[in-house]
Amino acid sequence: MSKKLFKAKWNRNSSIINIAHKEISSKGIKVLLIDVDGTIVPGRNTKVDAYVKAWIKEASNYFKLHLVSNNPSRKRIKNIADQLDLSFTYKAGKPRIYALRKYISEINVNINEVAIIGDRIFTDILAGNRLGLYTILVKPIKPIGEQNHTFLVQMIESKVVKILEVFQK
Repeated sequence: MSKKLFKAKWNRNSSIINIAHKEISSKGIKVLLIDVDGTIVPGRNTKVDAYVKAWIKEASNYFKLHLVSNNPSRKRIKNIADQLDLSFTYKAGKPRIYALRKYISEINVNINEVAIIGDRIFTDILAGNRLGLYTILVKPIKPIGEQNHTFLVQMIESKVVKILEVFQK
């Protein structure tokens, strides 16, 4: 397995609300697939923070937006999507690419015009890279929209990727 599959094309090192829309747009991106848990809501929260809502509203001026979650609860993801007035896919099964590919084919867009934003290397980034999407890694978000400095899962994933790199040399 190529180590490039685990590398985000853009590692923001901050939460989603600190991404400049124009920066993404300047890369030719027209569609954003956005992870839910950890990326736009912390943990198992269902209420979207005002800062995230504002970021999403502004992003909708630049991009077609779609939520993509591995969460199996249609009710929960629909609740979050309704707060943002966005379409969504739940039970996506990332890093499998079927759900992502299906959505992209439905909207009839070139794959190099699609980016995925997520907080997990082994789901969001791996799925995006497998499909050839522009991948953006963000830090998990806290309840008030700020980045979460205790991102244990992401730290573990990064260490595992480094170990894999050693064995691939």
